[in-house]
Amino acid sequence: MRTVGVVCEYNPFHLGHARQLALLRQQDPEAVVVCLMSGLYVQRGQPAVFSRQVRARAALLAGADLVLELPVTVSLRSAEGFAAGGVEILDRLGVEGISFGAETADRETLLETARQLLSPQFGEALRPHLDEGLSFPAARSRALKDLGGDPAVLERPNDILAVEYCKAILARGSGLIPLPICRPGDYHALDADRENPSATALRRRILAGEPWLAYVPEEARPAYEGAGVHSLALGERAVLARLRTLEEEAFAALPGASEGLWRKLLRESRRQTGLEGLLTAVKSKRYTRSRLDRMVLCAFLGLTAEDLAAEAPYVRILGFRDRGRQALREMSSRLPLAHAGQGMESPYFALEQRCERLYGLFGQTLEAPELRERVARL
Repeated sequence: MRTVGVVCEYNPFHLGHARQLALLRQQDPEAVVVCLMSGLYVQRGQPAVFSRQVRARAALLAGADLVLELPVTVSLRSAEGFAAGGVEILDRLGVEGISFGAETADRETLLETARQLLSPQFGEALRPHLDEGLSFPAARSRALKDLGGDPAVLERPNDILAVEYCKAILARGSGLIPLPICRPGDYHALDADRENPSATALRRRILAGEPWLAYVPEEARPAYEGAGVHSLALGERAVLARLRTLEEEAFAALPGASEGLWRKLLRESRRQTGLEGLLTAVKSKRYTRSRLDRMVLCAFLGLTAEDLAAEAPYVRILGFRDRGRQALREMSSRLPLAHAGQGMESPYFALEQRCERLYGLFGQTLEAPELRERVARL
């Protein structure tokens, strides 16, 4: 295998990510490792803690050959849409394999679960559980169990995304080869583990002004020197102000906005004076917090369900090493590629520019202790 893709966020890049790149290099020393990385915003509905340039440089210093930007219209989709968009881009680029972390590192188990979720019987098994008022993730696990599958696979965060990658490959009829790598440790752990740190724990440390570079490979640490920090809490007032100015049509057009949900979000955005209060007031058993976070961020950025469903007309190059430069020559004949900062004649370019300008509102200094506390809470 000569090209291996990794759909990633690197928010921030840490020892666990470096371990994946090292394992890929061990499996095939000649492979070109292509990282398709979220840019300024990540799938959980938050601004990335560091800019895309900082995170791309960290990945390159730690062994990646090529870093491309996952379009914002893909990075802010649900897990299913995120995986499908990543697979679609890697497939169009001619990448041969896709590597991802998973608690269940057995490829056949993941593929079989994906086949069950794509079967006609799954939809029939899912509907009754949704009608009970269960959230989609809970209803999906119940339906999978009804079909004789292992619901535990859909209860582990990395396995969930791994199954979505496999679903996307099967649904697309792609030749991409799934390459799961065992991901030890707790993905959402709030305390940083030295061997297998979670990005969640590291973000908490960063935003609280605590030491965290010990959890980053030494060769990647220079990328973070003097890097500005970004957080949703730092732009909280701007987000709230934007929500209060939106009309019904804008809320109705948001991704994932069923009628009952967008109306509730609209109503509470007029009442609440803080993002945490707003999200708590809207959240229910049926709607996950991450779904609401993405809706709020999309509302702020002016992104609609139609925007997120559209195929990005090009992909941006964030950085490369010598081996990556060679791969770019062939990839550019398959899918239009743009260098960082390069203007493009496309409506998508205007969307990109808007999202980039607004990202700056989330990037202030964290000097006041009370500000650090508020950021850590969000």
